[in-house]
Amino acid sequence: MSDRRNFLKGAVAAGVVAKYGSFAQAANSSGIPTRTLGHTDQQVSMLGLGGYHIGNPSEAEATKIIRTAADNGITFMDNCWDYHDGDSEVRMGKALRDGYRQKVFLMTKIDGRDAKTAALQIDQSLQRLQTDHLDLLQFHEVIRMNDPERIFAPGGGMEAAVKAREAGKVRFIGFTGHKSPQIHKHMLEVADQHQFKYDSVQMPLNVMDAQYESFGKIVLPMLQERNIGVLGMKPIGAGILLTSGKVSAVECLRYALSLPTSVVITGCESMKDAQQAIDLGRNFQPLSETERAALLSKTAEVAKNGQFELYKTSTQFDGTTHNPQWLG
Repeated sequence: MSDRRNFLKGAVAAGVVAKYGSFAQAANSSGIPTRTLGHTDQQVSMLGLGGYHIGNPSEAEATKIIRTAADNGITFMDNCWDYHDGDSEVRMGKALRDGYRQKVFLMTKIDGRDAKTAALQIDQSLQRLQTDHLDLLQFHEVIRMNDPERIFAPGGGMEAAVKAREAGKVRFIGFTGHKSPQIHKHMLEVADQHQFKYDSVQMPLNVMDAQYESFGKIVLPMLQERNIGVLGMKPIGAGILLTSGKVSAVECLRYALSLPTSVVITGCESMKDAQQAIDLGRNFQPLSETERAALLSKTAEVAKNGQFELYKTSTQFDGTTHNPQWLG
């Protein structure tokens, strides 16, 4: 009984710093609420469309998913220079023709740790996405403890990002990673040392993260304190969380959306997935304290060792580990 009592206490604390009134949310004409991106004045859809998954269905289906999402208020678009060897960006660029680019907040990520590599990847992404600017550029896969030093070093990737922002190619700058909250914490501390304030940070936020090496416990309070936009990813853990048999996709998405995030990015590989996300966004109600505690309780045992969070506990999701040349 004492173990259960301690768990429930931790769940409330971990609970994520997330008091449901702590994010500002507004409705828009599509019925999908928008939230403010941190200290910027940008309103973004609380649900974002994941770029990796756009590379999995046929190109025609991918175009339909992107345009249906945008038409129905999911206007935050996620992508990355390395997804499907650039094909995810190419597909999104084509789908955002015919006036769709103006409807969306477009984000992509780069891997380059030095200025030359980063600048080249930025220009390649702009070309693939068929746009003259990115709304948000993020450094991808900050998953090594020395990544922050490499990015901020003289001649590092941050120099290219800032120059791109000064040239109007990039509006905002952030970073993303999935490995360890301690690495995210270090990145924020190194940014502080260089008097640089990120506009956004992307990280796994889901019901199992709360139990193991938790970004929600360690990084989320730092972002709230700095008023940096919070981009939640892996709300369903690429579907792996569902294999635990403990949670449904809708429960996972509701949990993530109930945290103080600006956006929760979810992957859609079919029109069924897209419609599920649209319906959830339109009808979203934050989890009650009772519902959240129940979800944390029923996932506690299976989540405690990170066995369903393979992006933390394996190299399966570490693209730049398997392709170090992407870093430059």
